Amino acid sequence: MSTENELFSAVDALLEEAAREDLPAPAERRRLREAAGLSQTQIAKALETRREAVGNWEAGRTEPRAAKRAAYARLLEGLAARFPAPATDEPALPAPAVPEAFTGTPPEPVAAPAVPPTRTKPAAASSAAGAPPSASHRPGAKKTASAGTPAGGAGPRFENGPLAVIDAEDGQVLAYGVGGLVLDVPAKSLPSLVEWTLAEAKLGAPKLSGPGKDADPLLVLTEAALERYGLPPTLTEKERLAGRLPEAHKVIKQLTRAGWKLTKRGLGPWARIYRPATGSERACVQLCIPSWNALDTRHWGTAGQLPPAQLARVLGVYASRVMTPRGSTAVTGLELMTALHPPTRASAPDGNGKRTSEHNPGSLGKDAIDPMNWPPCEVPDGHPVLKDLPRFHVRGPAEKLFEEAYDWARPMTDAECMRRNLVGIDVNMAFAAGANGLTVGLGEATHITNPVFDAKLPGSWLADLSHVDLSRVKAGKEWAELEGSLLPSPFTPKGETPTGPAWYATPTVAYAVELGYEVRPMEAWVRPTIAQARTLGVPLTRQDIEKNRYGNGRYLDAWYQRLRDAYLATMADLGVHADTDPADFLTAMDGYQARDPELGIVVSAIKATVKGGLGKLRERPRGEGWRPGEPWRALSRPTWRPDIRAAVISRTRINLHRKIVRHAAFTGQYPIAVLSDCVVYAANGPSPLDFLPYREGKPLPGGFKLGINPGLVKHEGTQTVLWGEEVREKFNAPDLNLARYIKDGTVTDADNGE
Repeated sequence: MSTENELFSAVDALLEEAAREDLPAPAERRRLREAAGLSQTQIAKALETRREAVGNWEAGRTEPRAAKRAAYARLLEGLAARFPAPATDEPALPAPAVPEAFTGTPPEPVAAPAVPPTRTKPAAASSAAGAPPSASHRPGAKKTASAGTPAGGAGPRFENGPLAVIDAEDGQVLAYGVGGLVLDVPAKSLPSLVEWTLAEAKLGAPKLSGPGKDADPLLVLTEAALERYGLPPTLTEKERLAGRLPEAHKVIKQLTRAGWKLTKRGLGPWARIYRPATGSERACVQLCIPSWNALDTRHWGTAGQLPPAQLARVLGVYASRVMTPRGSTAVTGLELMTALHPPTRASAPDGNGKRTSEHNPGSLGKDAIDPMNWPPCEVPDGHPVLKDLPRFHVRGPAEKLFEEAYDWARPMTDAECMRRNLVGIDVNMAFAAGANGLTVGLGEATHITNPVFDAKLPGSWLADLSHVDLSRVKAGKEWAELEGSLLPSPFTPKGETPTGPAWYATPTVAYAVELGYEVRPMEAWVRPTIAQARTLGVPLTRQDIEKNRYGNGRYLDAWYQRLRDAYLATMADLGVHADTDPADFLTAMDGYQARDPELGIVVSAIKATVKGGLGKLRERPRGEGWRPGEPWRALSRPTWRPDIRAAVISRTRINLHRKIVRHAAFTGQYPIAVLSDCVVYAANGPSPLDFLPYREGKPLPGGFKLGINPGLVKHEGTQTVLWGEEVREKFNAPDLNLARYIKDGTVTDADNGE
């Protein structure tokens, strides 16, 4: 006969079983929590579980078990009594927990049962790189793809998408894929996880260009997954500075015993685990470890703290629209250039049907440039070609190409001080727009003396532009009389008028000619095509031609188009469209990130990919015992191209100055400050429409235009003129660059060296 305690235990089990049926639908769980103003972290702490577990309960991906389920049911019952659902004629439909992974558009909600979702085996998974899986695999989602049908043109090999977030919960390891897909992971160790990924998971992405390579699968490991596979949740200070775990770590030994290798960067925040390729088959998996600072908060915001499914969504959208991340946004931006223009391709078959590797036309070939044969004016300090300079020699403008973004400001005039507001406008994707249609060199530079300037020749020119007078310039086809002292010089980043000869990229010299002034360069390093080289009288050798050391083209066009499309598609998902009139555009931009914070993260990452990728073209030494005059690792890359970076920045700065001149010529208004792609004007109203000269809805031709497309402008921020004067007075800096603070008006002492 059962004891009293045993009977009570049996009753408790029945109560728990009853609670199993009483949990509200997943969407209602989330509504109740938000109505009470509680966070997932607070609930997780009360129930002694992880925040990710609470997120999974609210998404319907998993269900609480045993005592936690009963306690959770009691909490929800109490909240339901305090915050009843609003009355409606129709039954409440739960919103999907994970919106469409690749469109950013929430799918049409349908009723979903409050039971755990079926975790699919990889072979039966229906989610792929471009579309969500069937509703049985993602609760609350509308069925948009038939089971087993790959989407996005990825094919069955990559039908589960480009990546997965690996998480461990209640003794199980789960892989959260794009579109809400959840896979069971049988792997017990990191080597077996890599094996499972390549053999069963069906992760990866197809190549972006014909001669390219398919993207390797990306696994994102949460802290729980790290613990499950014997890795530390965070790096020690020594490991963080080294950027990797020590070679003696037990997990690295496991990989070595299983025949896996690591790249030179080792097992760090971004790691690549591979076996040497056999034929055309690659065996490589990439790891991303957010808790080791793989997702820099400056570019990825709070992505590293998101629950697994939401993180999979953020990275999945980015991967589908840009590419599978290969490291930081800067690394990915550079890798995107190579993925769109691989340096080699397979040749046509010879008489025996054999193909060999050959140069891919239009790319930055592997052997096109000797790392030790760079023009001295184009390389940064410490480069091997400068090793013979005196140790403390400082190169001036006549020795060094210095094309950088604007950082210029001036005191306000009396008339401007009488206005009410300072309004900042910001150029969308300014550096991407600067890259669009830009002709850059694809091979080595050729030195010529006393050349005739040719705007079609990419390169660097030594010229004296001090005679260009900004008080009288051509604005379009007409000469315009301007207040030159109120304008920044287009030829220097600080806006100062040059005082003598200096090195400039082709777009800068071309703009001096456009303004109506004659330019006579003294020498140049240019990158001609073979035909242009013959015209210049450059002696050509067979070896130079075979190694593709001559050539130029619009190398960055495909890169720009890919990033532009990614940016516009994501902004459209956030409710900001390209065909919106100015007033509606400003309204749509107001708080756009709050509409879907996860897609807001994607927008920030896309922007960082542009700037970081261009910055990587002139990567400097990164420790490794480097000394000035010695080569560093980045120099051996075909994509180490400081000349291309300089040309893009030059063109971006010139594009902005051209708009400033057109605006001044038409309205008589001049900027107060310019910082990179942000321009500040004094106006009587708080909106850009209070000073931009729109007529019947049409902007000034060649001037600033409101819109979301790259090269158009958006509202950056508004502060009062009084605020600007007080800030400058506080720091005793009449020309303090107010564009730096116009967004939110926050100025700290640290910003000004105090």
